[in-house]
Amino acid sequence: MKHKVTVVGAGNVGATAAQRLAEKDLCEVVLVDIVPGVAQGKALDLTQAAPIEKHDSRITGTNGYEATAGSDIVIITAGIPRKPGMSRDDLLSTNAGIMKKVTRQVARLSPQAVIIVVSNPLDAMCHVAYESSGFPKNRVIGMAGILDSARFRAFIAMELNVSVENTHAFVLGGHGDTMVPLPRYSTVAGIPITELMPQHRIEALVERTRKGGAEIVELLNTSAYYAPASAAVEMAESILKDKKKILPCAAYLEGEYGIRDLFIGVPVKLGAGGVEQIITITLTEEEKTALNQSAAAVRELKQALKKLKY
Repeated sequence: MKHKVTVVGAGNVGATAAQRLAEKDLCEVVLVDIVPGVAQGKALDLTQAAPIEKHDSRITGTNGYEATAGSDIVIITAGIPRKPGMSRDDLLSTNAGIMKKVTRQVARLSPQAVIIVVSNPLDAMCHVAYESSGFPKNRVIGMAGILDSARFRAFIAMELNVSVENTHAFVLGGHGDTMVPLPRYSTVAGIPITELMPQHRIEALVERTRKGGAEIVELLNTSAYYAPASAAVEMAESILKDKKKILPCAAYLEGEYGIRDLFIGVPVKLGAGGVEQIITITLTEEEKTALNQSAAAVRELKQALKKLKY
């Protein structure tokens, strides 16, 4: 029987994720949106592209949740996007209310699903989904590190004029300005980038990675969507195919890296059970300090959530 993946939110990120899922022929796709006609129209458009793209994935658009029942994975992109001048944190109150409502609906109908959170502020929204769903920690995961690492990889490839396929990068921490790109663990064909470019260029790429989302918001007047959708689908594929890929994701930590009771970006093994293992790597004192600062920023958001009535 074919897998089923629900994508909640038929905006730019959600519709692109649905397209990627369908064109990879990974699953049946259910696209949900509260705006009448939007999910249905995009699903129909994607269905009409199927003969050209040569896949047989069924794509359903709906304004309700009944069609989502029995989903293996639910990707939640619903929420308002960032506009120029807004931080991810500015979205907290509005998107927390949306996340709570959505999560309760999908958890009721798909109690064995893995939830992949894409909505911002990412790390805080993971906490809302975790608490609202009642799911175990391994089945609530945030999409952040894959996107941030992909941005770092793209910038490395541009800087060195090499194939992106040769680049590998690691970004830990919260999804925001306090994220922690790790040049020591970032390589080109196995060679650390610290051997391939001067420190001042590495620092420039690190800073551009941290501001990668804001740079696109300023240009597009809305949030990025192609790369975030691709990142979420890479997670979904690893889960659906039980590939057990090691990917940087926002996972719930209970003492790993000295951090407790917090969703934060770390390398994890993603398989059929969701997060099957949290990979711990050795950090320098400077890297530990940066990760702790990032965790502190996420914890502030978590505390702010407690004060909100959403």
